[in-house]
Amino acid sequence: MSSASGFAKDIDIDAEETQEWLQALQGVLQEVGPDRARFLLSRLSAAAQQWGINWRDARNTPYINTIRPEQEPPFPGGSDAQAIEEHLATVMRWNALAMVVRANRAYGELGGHIASYASAADLFEVGFNHFFRARDAQFAGDLVYFQPHSAPGIYARAFLEGALSEDDLSFYRREIEAKKHGKQGLSSYPHPWLMPNFWQFPTGSMGIGPINAIYQARFLRYMEHRGLLQDQGRKVWGVFGDGEMDEPESLAALSLASREKLDNLIFVVNCNLQRLDGPVRGNGHIVDELETLFAGAGWNVIKLLWGSDWDGLFARDKDGELIDALNRTVDGQLQTFAANDGAFNREHFFGQTAGTRKIAETLTDEEINRLRRGGHDMKKIHSAYHAAANHRGQPTVILAQTKKGYGMGAAGEGKMTTHQQKKLDEEVLIAFRNRFKLPISDEQCKNLAFYKPAADSAEMKHLLGRRATLGGHMPRRVAGDAKRTVPSIETHAKFALDAEGKEMSSTMALVRMLSSMLKDADFGKYVVPIVADEARTFGMANLFRQVGIYSSQGQLYEPEDIGSILSYREAKDGQILEEGITEAGAISSWTAAATSYSVHGLPMLPFYIYYSMFGFQRIGDLIWAAADQRARGFLIGATSGRTTLGGEGLQHQDGSSHVTAAGIPNCVSYDPAYAYEMAVIVDEGMRRMLERNEDVFYYVTVTNENEAQPSIPQDVGLKGGIRDGILRGMYCLDAKADAQVRLLAAGPMLKEALSAARMLLDQFGVIAEVWSVTSFTELARDGIAVERQNRLTPSARTQPYVTQQLQAGKAPVIAVSDYVRTLSESIRAYVPARYVTLGTDGFGRSDTRANLRDFFEVDARWIAYTALTEVFGDDAGKLQAAAEKLGIDLTKPLSTSV
Repeated sequence: MSSASGFAKDIDIDAEETQEWLQALQGVLQEVGPDRARFLLSRLSAAAQQWGINWRDARNTPYINTIRPEQEPPFPGGSDAQAIEEHLATVMRWNALAMVVRANRAYGELGGHIASYASAADLFEVGFNHFFRARDAQFAGDLVYFQPHSAPGIYARAFLEGALSEDDLSFYRREIEAKKHGKQGLSSYPHPWLMPNFWQFPTGSMGIGPINAIYQARFLRYMEHRGLLQDQGRKVWGVFGDGEMDEPESLAALSLASREKLDNLIFVVNCNLQRLDGPVRGNGHIVDELETLFAGAGWNVIKLLWGSDWDGLFARDKDGELIDALNRTVDGQLQTFAANDGAFNREHFFGQTAGTRKIAETLTDEEINRLRRGGHDMKKIHSAYHAAANHRGQPTVILAQTKKGYGMGAAGEGKMTTHQQKKLDEEVLIAFRNRFKLPISDEQCKNLAFYKPAADSAEMKHLLGRRATLGGHMPRRVAGDAKRTVPSIETHAKFALDAEGKEMSSTMALVRMLSSMLKDADFGKYVVPIVADEARTFGMANLFRQVGIYSSQGQLYEPEDIGSILSYREAKDGQILEEGITEAGAISSWTAAATSYSVHGLPMLPFYIYYSMFGFQRIGDLIWAAADQRARGFLIGATSGRTTLGGEGLQHQDGSSHVTAAGIPNCVSYDPAYAYEMAVIVDEGMRRMLERNEDVFYYVTVTNENEAQPSIPQDVGLKGGIRDGILRGMYCLDAKADAQVRLLAAGPMLKEALSAARMLLDQFGVIAEVWSVTSFTELARDGIAVERQNRLTPSARTQPYVTQQLQAGKAPVIAVSDYVRTLSESIRAYVPARYVTLGTDGFGRSDTRANLRDFFEVDARWIAYTALTEVFGDDAGKLQAAAEKLGIDLTKPLSTSV
């Protein structure tokens, strides 16, 4: 068995019988066709298992192209068109190289990548010229996820198309400087936030692109099956690197794609066999490994390994010695061959056996040196793309073998250090120019001049003509100005505004609002409820019957609970996306829905409800990518906080998600205590995202802790009204002109603060004023903005909102939340009084809510005691007596130390 692919030349004890079997199979193939041949092979395999032979087909196919030469369709436009496109690819390579090297000659710290695009240029060119269809008035457009390290090449093509100027290329990775000169600058990787009219999908954090592409293809089907989008045969393409496939997210949803039969999805994995430091799989074949993974997950796999100039070699390989040598050669050795010349390869690769030496004897060393890998042969690439685009019933992956640093010669082609190459000397530049026959002078070459063929040249006419046929420039992001009218808050949240003491949790209130929205004849169909696998936990089971769970196959079984009013109902036009135990998959679904306004021109409103601890802790990078993509929607952190989820303990109890969320500029986060607060927040969020088209998304935490819900106060003496206070981050529930202490509390801690206020008054005669803090984050952001504005315009100073609200009186302020103290500490600079914070720092514990709050020192008794330390000062006797009266243990260890 070979060290790479698992293929071996087993000893044949009866060659004549073997030949008879092979001839019989060949006869079936010629007379009846491949379908019959496949059927017979499947029957033989099944029979072998049944008879105890214990045999299975090899996991991998031989290390050659999947598509045979005779199966290849003609190249569109023939050899002349192919020659033009090959020349254009060299122009793109040059301009991409020039852009990166220019930037690093002038500003050595900017970075950038040459080698990745050099390997992938032909893969992109065939896509751009023949397959990637842009959005226009008649067609909604294909969707392409671009390999992030290839961004310079995408800019180079946009320059030739006229979508970018030479000035734009001159400001590569200098976005801030570009703005000073009235230019846009070019971001390092695909970033819709930084280039909102260009990039559509962020892929800079490797591994995120593949899972997002899969769920994007699935969401496209969801929209088609629900009748919200027309089925136009759109494709989702993803071009990724082989090293990137080591990220768990890259492979996490492969089975979903095959299970859903997403034949609208095509992956192109650029297998240049090399990651940043060395081979992806030095001692094996990454192509074979990926073939096993994708084929095992149910994908259609196309190997694109060798160029047309290998076809004659394989035709002469009568005994299979060349194929066996390829099967046997590991990737690390293939990279060594890539980095050396024809003479080296003649001796060390073709010289392995007498048969392989004979196959190569008709080639010169130079011809051996120019043997191309499949990802550098446009005819082979076109054949693979054509087969993928026309395949039905499965997603397809094309495993395209290339050379990293292709064309960089001794400076980088196949070298271990090629990924880090950002500066090239003049000799290397001229060698590149000569190899690809670029019509630029030595002086232009040394100065890294950008090259653009004349407007009336055959190359430019071909390039622009192909893009015109395919709908225009790509990539291109179109946000549009489509708006959606949000129904009145009373239509879906009157129960929350006029609760009158009804008992419910904030999770229940949110789900009830969601249920009402879904019933709205005009608005409801655009709401997308998403859960991982906790719908029943979050009280959403009633939605199963109401709107159904999306399934591309409908429901092919009778559910066990069919007699229940809350039975599990799947439907092809179902509205709930119930993703199973995959937070990464669920957030990818949410991202697809939350960016539908730009991707499909159809604004949707997704609500992803999940255990708050499994959001920003577990999939924060995917949430950040959604922010980059300018997502609009609601993330609902359920069973939030560190003490509301009794019994669960360490990993399930969330004490930090609001701190993490605060770091994402366009994430608006709230921790409401009451149903009416939730109603106001959701209403404003919908209006900002759907009516005012703001590129923000909301993170709102809710709990499963039932409590009596008050109606919304009609007058709290707040300028702008209670709605304004809720949205800006805080408001006073019961103002006390003679307050001795002020208690600021968020979310589930509000009732503890109210209870503490009663204790203080009843047991110690201390008057406490209680404030509901709906968002420490919004308060802190306001403070930062006001402080900056005051520095810039000192003649027109204003005060932060927190300062304005607390400036009357000098009573000390105690702040408490169910999160770590860092959250409440974020507003310290704006509190105009002595300020003390309480929080849930430390690891979670499994116990009751009461014991958890005592452990973290955030319950009513601890809040009251902390307030008394401010009122009584250093009177140790009074404080000791107060502690005894409150029943708290002053000797207990700090929560972060146990």
